[in-house]
Amino acid sequence: MDYVDPILQLQDSINRRTFLKRGSGIGLAALFSLIGGDAFAGTQKQAFKRVGGLPNLPHFAAKAKRVIYLHQSGAPSQMDLFDPKPALDKFRGQELPDSIRNGQRLTGMTSGQKAFPVAPTIFKYQKHGQSGIEISELLPHLAEVVDEICLIRSMNTEAINHDPAVTFLQTGSQLAGRPSMGAWLSYGLGTQNSDLPAFVVLTSIGHGNTNDQPLYDRLWGSGFLPTEHQGVKFRNSGDPVLYISDPAGIDSSTRRDMLTDIASMNKLRLLSVKDPEISTRISQYELAFRMQASVPELTDISKEPANVMEMYGPNAKTPGTYAYNCLLARRLSERGVRFVQLYHRGWDQHGDLPNQIRRQCDDTDQPTAALIKDLKQRGLLDETLIIWGGEFGRTVYSQGELSMTTYGRDHHPRCFSIWMAGAGIKKGMTYGQTDDYSYNIVENPVNVHDLHATILHILGIDHTRLTYRYQGRDFRLTDVAGELLPAIMA
Repeated sequence: MDYVDPILQLQDSINRRTFLKRGSGIGLAALFSLIGGDAFAGTQKQAFKRVGGLPNLPHFAAKAKRVIYLHQSGAPSQMDLFDPKPALDKFRGQELPDSIRNGQRLTGMTSGQKAFPVAPTIFKYQKHGQSGIEISELLPHLAEVVDEICLIRSMNTEAINHDPAVTFLQTGSQLAGRPSMGAWLSYGLGTQNSDLPAFVVLTSIGHGNTNDQPLYDRLWGSGFLPTEHQGVKFRNSGDPVLYISDPAGIDSSTRRDMLTDIASMNKLRLLSVKDPEISTRISQYELAFRMQASVPELTDISKEPANVMEMYGPNAKTPGTYAYNCLLARRLSERGVRFVQLYHRGWDQHGDLPNQIRRQCDDTDQPTAALIKDLKQRGLLDETLIIWGGEFGRTVYSQGELSMTTYGRDHHPRCFSIWMAGAGIKKGMTYGQTDDYSYNIVENPVNVHDLHATILHILGIDHTRLTYRYQGRDFRLTDVAGELLPAIMA
């Protein structure tokens, strides 16, 4: 793949756009004609030219060109959704055996409990599809596409509290300050659409636990990588990106003149002090100008067919909802955005779990399945990797009151379930197994570094070779660990 120097590309971009604007006064109109809605109509795959990235990447042929990561913040309960344990019904209310708990540390929320009664799920499981994968009754729409997914029931993590656990999943370290996965991919692989960010973040909160854990912008930060690789968060109301609209009295021609002059001054400063952040500032100003045309077109869903809107569900028309963000993720992906990260809060269900998880699944099940169907019918699923999962699992013992209709569950890092679908992933299979209590892994454990190594491999990257030297050390997403999971890769 041809490597394009970002500075040369930027200079060419400035000259070309200045010519368009000054030559005929139609610079912005010309830009709209290049990226307007008709350019992405239909179901044909788009041809993209890579901009930026490292000249030696990908290391080998990639199965996936881009990623959509559906992070379920707060940690969904694996026993109530993906990991059936019917034999637990006979142990309801009994104390969790010491041989199962085996001295596991507890959070401060249950460390004072005098009893740890077993709480089987109240939800029914059923086999679906040709694969016969068992899925909870809470996920009827996902059950329709179960033959597209690879369900991993043996994920585990090192962290027991939300912030370090989410940070670990997103950056490969429990300590804040490392680059996020999306930033690594932007740095290594560049972008496929220079009019949109390589890494876009969308956030939402469901009707499960509306007081769920907060999210911090550093989760999609660039760490010690150049700041141009950090995620761009789209807002849930008003303009998706701040200042995407010109203020009163400023037209696109004036804006273009201003940015051209600022770029000239910044280039002089860059030559003088050699600060790489100045280069980032130049490129980001230019991207912001291009986004003034590309983002309004991207977020205008008025031309989406009625059957597509119906597929995503009634909330798909409301910005800031999970359904709307799933639809936007498809639109971003088909426009070549390298990494789309959805964060959906509401899964931190320490009490009243049955009611909360039911409402949370009502928010997420239909749009998630629709995203898979939509990408597939457009021919994009075979080049897009989808990841769904939280930061850890939930305990088999009840937190707080246990009855036939209600229970809560505490954090559980030893085992949890995630699933993947799309490019590079085997379809219709389960991987890994937990014990009879869904408390310990008994077959094929998968840790966070293994997951990251496998994701990078599917994108054509040897995880041991994508490094960045910082403070005298070569850092990578997988730190000094990570083993591939060939059994789940197509």
